[in-house]
Amino acid sequence: MARETGRTVRDLRRDNRTAVLQRLYFDGPMSRLALGSAAGMSSGSVSNVVAELLAEGLVEEAGSLGADGGRPRTLVRVVADRGRLIGVDVGETRVRVELFDLSMSELARAERLLPGHGRRSYDVGVVAGHILDGVVEVLGAAGAGGGELLGVGIGVPGIVEQTSDGPLVHGQTVGWDAVPLERLLRAPGRLPSGLPVFIDNGARTLGQAEMWFGGGRGARDAVVVLFGSGVGACVVADELAGGRAVEWGHLTVRVRGRRCRCGARGCLEAYAGAEALVARWREAGGRPPDGVDEEGALTALLAEGAAGDGVAVGVLEETAEYLGAGLADLINLFQPERILVGGWAGLQLGARFLESVRRHALAYALRRPAARVDIVLGRLGPDAVTVGAAILPLADFFARGGRRAPMPPAPAPAWRAALGERLASPAVVSGGGAVE
Repeated sequence: MARETGRTVRDLRRDNRTAVLQRLYFDGPMSRLALGSAAGMSSGSVSNVVAELLAEGLVEEAGSLGADGGRPRTLVRVVADRGRLIGVDVGETRVRVELFDLSMSELARAERLLPGHGRRSYDVGVVAGHILDGVVEVLGAAGAGGGELLGVGIGVPGIVEQTSDGPLVHGQTVGWDAVPLERLLRAPGRLPSGLPVFIDNGARTLGQAEMWFGGGRGARDAVVVLFGSGVGACVVADELAGGRAVEWGHLTVRVRGRRCRCGARGCLEAYAGAEALVARWREAGGRPPDGVDEEGALTALLAEGAAGDGVAVGVLEETAEYLGAGLADLINLFQPERILVGGWAGLQLGARFLESVRRHALAYALRRPAARVDIVLGRLGPDAVTVGAAILPLADFFARGGRRAPMPPAPAPAWRAALGERLASPAVVSGGGAVE
């Protein structure tokens, strides 16, 4: 029966299951008593939910906790091998696919390089093929384990528009214009039938991972920066559940400046993205090794800088200032308590230049918000985007109270559609006369 709020008993049961699963996932093992306090539920409600989850194999008993002068309390936890998740990172140089269990322990991985030297090819057919090949490979890997496959999450470059016909990817810097990626992935019939697919911006999946498992834990307001070939960010605040991707790399930092991959001039990405950074080093007289990709070229640039090469040092110091100025914009706009720097290039540069970037950021930012922000490196390493992508189906699983996603309806056979059209017509001709 619906309540005045429009919520039903079924909604309440689902929300209770969600609350218990989330608390056990992040803070377990826990006793039923501790669960009730953490989830804000009565002891009876907690006992009922835990009994359901135990019967379904979603949680299990995990020993007991002694109580002073009383009976020991049984602990329960989420069963890690009860489900599996796939995370996909459509990156700048490769497509990475990883299979995880519910504890986010890696079970298998596959990588496919994107073709081309220097400027990579982002042909959507090639990318979709790499994703499908990777999914098939990790699912067939020896030792991949059992458990229900809960879904595939994919982090992509660009803006993801959710429409009634499925997500569309607008990746201007990689030449994608309203690409129906999910539809392209399902068309060949290689994905398991009914498997949920979630697609989101790569910076947002990185932010999701750092907030759930990395350097963002405990922060209420944070910005997670992805620094790779390009530059992106995810803003997380109380009013932005799950975070919001922002095209930080395309803020203008220099009027009539360098041409960016997006086609505009003076974007932050045109100065601080790894692709532009290597190009600026070459233009200044640097000599990147022949036959290496951006990651190899950036490694060489850092080595030259560490050896005291004047050209390399100058380019790196200028880049640190551009990054600092860009972070100052984020500080002034969103006033976060924490900024996390991630992405493969961010992690390479951060270990050596983070202090310089921090100094420039605080110099360019307003004093009040600058005084409360902490700028640190992300903790999850180069796999953070895949971890965050796998969180997409995991978060959906929790939101449904640990129940399987409903199967999409099977398409009606052609004869049924034809019959429906015939019956819907205002008149059916029979025996030379119209029958109303």
